[in-house]
Order: sequence, then structure tokens, then C-alpha cells
Amino acid sequence: MVTVKSPSFDSSFLAASRSATSSFVTVVGTALSVAVITLAAYPISQDRVRYRRILNFFVLFTMLFNGGMVPWFIVCRNMLHLKDSIWALILPYLANAWYIFLTRNYYRTIPAELVESAKIDGASEYRIFFRIILPLAKPVIATISLFISLNYWNDWWLGIMLIDNTDLQPLQLLLRTITSNIQFLSSSSNVNAIAQAAGSIPSEGIKMATCIATIGPIILVYPFVQKYFVKGIMVGAVKG
Repeated sequence: MVTVKSPSFDSSFLAASRSATSSFVTVVGTALSVAVITLAAYPISQDRVRYRRILNFFVLFTMLFNGGMVPWFIVCRNMLHLKDSIWALILPYLANAWYIFLTRNYYRTIPAELVESAKIDGASEYRIFFRIILPLAKPVIATISLFISLNYWNDWWLGIMLIDNTDLQPLQLLLRTITSNIQFLSSSSNVNAIAQAAGSIPSEGIKMATCIATIGPIILVYPFVQKYFVKGIMVGAVKG
């Protein structure tokens, strides 16, 4: 007789541990990515920067061309040593060229007279950026923050490619593994004795639970950024 064991405390602890990992990656990754993107977009949005066209070209080039999966894997694992580390789930997604251009376009809508008057009053570049530019750029910052947080929360690709230690794998990778295993058991012609003893496999229930776990961040974050979302995403769409 085959007995089916109920979920143990270890499985619950594993899910909680991976949820904590995903939460940490989402919060820290979003904060660092927003900092990198806002700082990178500022110099290429200013006409007075001498090499801004070259910098714009480098950012645009990464959107059009890439080396492929194998060179990316070699660079991350062998050169940057991003292996079995929590930073392997954060650093590869820090800079996004599309978000840099979106932020740059919003910066260019800010009147240049504000920056010029601040420079006349003796304000440094850092003071202008943190006291004038960032407060006026709340809509675009809220918009890219929402997109970036969802990208970090829903990501399982970096966990497969760069993480071998199961304790550091994100929650979405665990959910993907569970869903894939259930789909395999449901479609397999040779269902094993454990599946027979357990009865029908709750594939639809697992899919619904996965959806709830996936949309969790957007339910919590979107109400706070809703008033900025439309304004931020439409930046640069209308000229005049």
C-alpha cells in the first residue's frame, strides 16, 4: 500500500525562505536599479554635456544588439563571478536601456531655466539633481519602479542560470518547478503509484495559487503609484 505524506514543515519553510529571498531581491534590486537609471539618464538629457550623443549611442546600441546567451553566461559566471550569490539575482538587471531613455525623455521636459537659475545661485550638479530634478520626476520614477519591481519579483531565469544553491533560488523558480512537475504528471501516460494514490492532480488549483503569488506585488504597489502611472508612461509620446 502506498501512502502519501502531507506537506511537511520543511516544504513550508522552503517556500517561506524563497519568498524572503524574492522579497529582498525585489526591494533592494528596485532601489538600486532606480538609482542607476535616474543617474544614467541625467547626463544624456542635458545639452551642455559634451559627449552626450556618444553616451546615447552606447545606450541605444544595447537595445539593438546583444552577444547572446552563451557570452552573457560566461561574463556573469566566469568574469563577474556571479554564482550562488544573492547579488546574482540583482546585478544583471540593474540598468535597462528602455527605462533610461524613458527617464531621459522626462528630464528633457523639465524647463532648462530651472537648472540655469540654480547654477547662477551657485548650486552644484548634485544639488540640482537631488533638489530639483528628482522631485519633479516623481511620475516617471514611480512608473519605472513599478515595472522594475514586477520584473524582479516575476523573474526565475537568473535563478536557473546563476544559482545552484537551492536556498538562494527565488520563489518564482519554485512555483515554476511545481507547475512543470504537475503538467508532466498530468500528461504522462505512465502515472506512478503515488499519483494514483493521491487521486487527481490539482493542476488548476496550483495554477491559480501561482497567479495569486505572482500578482501580489502589483496589488500592493499599484494603488500608491496609480496617479503617476499614466503621466509617466506617456512621457515623450506627444510633442508640442
